[in-house]
Amino acid sequence: MARGGDPEGRKGRQPRYGSGVVEVLWRIWKVAEQPCGKRLKSLLPGWLPHYEAGHGGLPRGTRAGVLGVSAAQIDRLLAPRKARAGHHGRCGTKPGGLLKTQIPVRTDNWDITRPGFLEADTVAHCGGSLEGDFIWSVTYTDIHSGWTANRAVWNKGAHGIVEATREVEGTLPFELLGFDTDNGSKFLDWRLLRHFQDRPKAVGFTRSRPYKKDDNGHVERKNWTHVRRLLGYGRLEDPDLVGPLNALYRECWEPLHNYFLPSAKLETKCREGAKVIRRHDKPKPPCERPLASPDVGAEAKRRLRTELARLNPFELHRRLEDGLRAILHRRP
Repeated sequence: MARGGDPEGRKGRQPRYGSGVVEVLWRIWKVAEQPCGKRLKSLLPGWLPHYEAGHGGLPRGTRAGVLGVSAAQIDRLLAPRKARAGHHGRCGTKPGGLLKTQIPVRTDNWDITRPGFLEADTVAHCGGSLEGDFIWSVTYTDIHSGWTANRAVWNKGAHGIVEATREVEGTLPFELLGFDTDNGSKFLDWRLLRHFQDRPKAVGFTRSRPYKKDDNGHVERKNWTHVRRLLGYGRLEDPDLVGPLNALYRECWEPLHNYFLPSAKLETKCREGAKVIRRHDKPKPPCERPLASPDVGAEAKRRLRTELARLNPFELHRRLEDGLRAILHRRP
């Protein structure tokens, strides 16, 4: 035999993780909305019991491999399958000027240490043209926890925005303390302002600086992960779809993201020479941050734990696919 051994043979150490481990990771990765390795690593302990309930118990070695694999190794193992496996929309925000003197600009970064401060934004399901009537999605994101809710409205009228905001507020697992939006006319409206002010304890209502999208960076990111990844850029111009879409948001999409899909929260940001160093906490589902907050009441935490124990991410995903198929294949 020539020096160096058999040229057809595999060099180096034998693979530590077999095809069984890779298959489990791949199946969970697809259902969990294709997270990165760090996020997938953090959700595996919570998802694996649900996976085994639906697919049968795993061999001890496979289960240990799935739970023991590192985040970097997950990315390496799944890279070949991901490799086998750039559209821009229009802006639907028109400036509103009537209430700019009544709704103050947010001048700080809200050093948030508790849940209850929301950012809100809209996404147009216009298919590339803002002409005519179509559905809009309103996204609400809590700055501290990342808890996110979506509602569909017809033509983003003020009445629909107020009703969607009122419904979302009633489902939050914490008290609403602050509400921040862009300068669009759909939010700078008397009805929404009165909704927050005409109550025993007024909710702080602020707006971002004009043309500064980063001021609403928390919710801007969710517009992609929670709306575009679900519904794409197509046009939804059937008003009868508003009800089914809200049911899909409320019953499947929001529980899946808020209880089972982890996200990392920026903890520190500093400049070292020419580099900006960002450090994030360990990825965790949004529901875990209210559970760990001393500002959330015991009853609200009990409801969160009860709901978490009741839900199954694979069942949520199955219902989500069925509901989404019915919505996208429906014709006006």
